[in-house]
Amino acid sequence: MSKKTRILLADDHAVVRQGFRLILSEQPDMEIVGEAGDGNQAVEQAEKLRPDVVVMDVAMPNLNGIEATRRMSAAAPHARVLALSMHKDSVYVREILRAGAKGYLLKDSIDRDLLAAVRAVAKGEAYLSPAIADGVLTDYRKHVTDPLDLLTNREREVLQLIAEGKTNKDIAQALQLSVYTVDAHRGRIMEKLNLHSTGELVRFAMRAGLVD
Repeated sequence: MSKKTRILLADDHAVVRQGFRLILSEQPDMEIVGEAGDGNQAVEQAEKLRPDVVVMDVAMPNLNGIEATRRMSAAAPHARVLALSMHKDSVYVREILRAGAKGYLLKDSIDRDLLAAVRAVAKGEAYLSPAIADGVLTDYRKHVTDPLDLLTNREREVLQLIAEGKTNKDIAQALQLSVYTVDAHRGRIMEKLNLHSTGELVRFAMRAGLVD
């Protein structure tokens, strides 16, 4: 049998955590390894228990979910955060995604989407509640004035090396990645920047001052 997804539940309402526990622990591919009632506890538990996924309420006392996610990204980078909120407001969504969350689930869609969201985030995929996905993407593009902000640090490194004329194989060796991973990065960079060829990537990198 494949390894179970280890989950930490972070919500300041015990009744809510109990509900999640019931839904998730019924799944053969999931196990609850811990619970936290505020953001500080969530960060501590994530460091100690090394969960795969943290189901994190955005509005928590002492340390809110956004700040807890930010700290977790540094202290427990192996833990992928699935944010939960009542808010459809794209500002909340943008802030917690910027802090490092991999998914965002509206609390009113819990039962139907929770399992899909946890499974997606556990695999390293992004998950947004369907009700907010369109608004968030529009908002995100509107707020990103520097297209480089769309890229992760690793994607910027790959972009620079592509612009310097390195092949996928060269880049793989330089960054100690597989050629397949470099190719995946290249694809994501082109998708995010809406570019369609290596030539366009190089021109973009020159305009952005990454290469002379």
